[in-house]
Amino acid sequence: MTTKTALLADDDCYLALKAKDARFDGRFFTGVTSTGIYCRPVCSVRTPLRKNCRFFGHAAQAESAGFRPCLRCRPEMAPHSVAWSIQDASYILAHQAARLLDEPDSWTDCAPSVERLAARLGISDRHVRRIFEAQFGVTPLQYLQTRRLLMAKQLLTDTDMPVTLVALTSGFASVRRFNAAFAQHYHLNPTQLRRQGARPAGDGITLRLGYRPPYDVAAMLAFIGKRSINAIEFVASDAGQSCAGRTFGIESGGKTHAGWLLARFDEARCQLVLQVSDSLLGVLPLVIRRVRAMFDLDADPAAINSVLHASFPGGDGLRVPGGLDGYELAVRAVLGQQITVAAARTLAQRMVDRFGAPIQTPWPQLTRLFPAPAVLAAASGDALGQLGIVKQRQAAIVGIARAVADKRLKLHASADVNATIAQLKELPGIGDWTAQYIAMRALRWPDAFPSGDVALQKALGVQALKNPARQAELASTGWKPWRSYAVIRAWSGLLDTAPVTPQPLEMAKLLFK
Repeated sequence: MTTKTALLADDDCYLALKAKDARFDGRFFTGVTSTGIYCRPVCSVRTPLRKNCRFFGHAAQAESAGFRPCLRCRPEMAPHSVAWSIQDASYILAHQAARLLDEPDSWTDCAPSVERLAARLGISDRHVRRIFEAQFGVTPLQYLQTRRLLMAKQLLTDTDMPVTLVALTSGFASVRRFNAAFAQHYHLNPTQLRRQGARPAGDGITLRLGYRPPYDVAAMLAFIGKRSINAIEFVASDAGQSCAGRTFGIESGGKTHAGWLLARFDEARCQLVLQVSDSLLGVLPLVIRRVRAMFDLDADPAAINSVLHASFPGGDGLRVPGGLDGYELAVRAVLGQQITVAAARTLAQRMVDRFGAPIQTPWPQLTRLFPAPAVLAAASGDALGQLGIVKQRQAAIVGIARAVADKRLKLHASADVNATIAQLKELPGIGDWTAQYIAMRALRWPDAFPSGDVALQKALGVQALKNPARQAELASTGWKPWRSYAVIRAWSGLLDTAPVTPQPLEMAKLLFK
């Protein structure tokens, strides 16, 4: 495999390719020298001969080597490869750089470049290029261009957006540059990917997003359903299929886009089928990334379960539920401080009924948007108090809303985790539990751990001990860097063994670190 960070040997990749094993989807791509095409491991075409196969850790590597994406398995639908390390500094920097390039939220106010990427990471341009090429085998700009081209390919295939809008939405500065890059890499004119047939107006567009099994769909939808707020979201079952729908507002380029989306799982194909309203087409890459984060579609169960399976053998398919809007999730986290899920849901419902803007959708269950940051930032204490929200939480909600409205606080997956946690704790009424919970679900930090959570302490069997938060923290050390997933499994009551307690020597090292 042509990447120094690969964990799979070429022969292992070929075995996974022969088995069409969805667990490896997105973890590698196969370039077929006899056709010049690169495919996902799940591609339905006849398996090529071993001698004709080259294996790549990323789509950008395959394209840099001169291969074009398969039109059948569609590499743009593969889950992203998300790797984590808590030791290798160069590894961490390179993958953080890739994460920033992957996240459209990072660049809503400017176009990405190596210089801006280096500034975000606090290192030099030269160092960014060096560590990036060492880890991924391509330059940051080659990586970014592949992401843009694959996004454009998906929009051209699945939507009827004008080519001009596809080019701009995908991140290209001009249609001319887009056409030239598309023809150079894919040997196709963009319009050749268009599917035949017009879709009914108002029905939105439908996209497919891949994920790696196992995936406990029922648990994910149950988590969302238990916390759903009427008028902005719902979870329903129809003819044996479950779906989740909700309204959604997103700001990009100084303009707010509002609409709706509907998600259902095609478990046989390991795909999430996403229907998005026409009003969100201009920010579709942002919507796709946020939906992927909401349903944790890019998780790598093999890596996570290698650490957690022994302690949670029944939780291999559980994911960490995220959110479409980090600001909304933060407000709802504050509402849930020290009360039950049902009580928090009641408070959130009152807030939506009082402050949520109306919206028209094809779904009678979806009639409002979650209150915008500017609205809650201007809300008076009396207005919030009438909803049953106590003063301490009023201050926290207004503080979050003002910080987000003023763009001082960014709550999305590409935000700096440690800096954002510190920023949150500086706001009134926000402690470590709330900050860690927001990091786990909004910032998509896989190693968040709200050690002060009472339910978590009870699940770990440390609630009756002196300083249970410290004991929970110590008990969690063996689950790094996947403690967010351990939290979800512990909350689900899946801890299989006696409470995990560090050995005395290990505990001493931690205490005197």
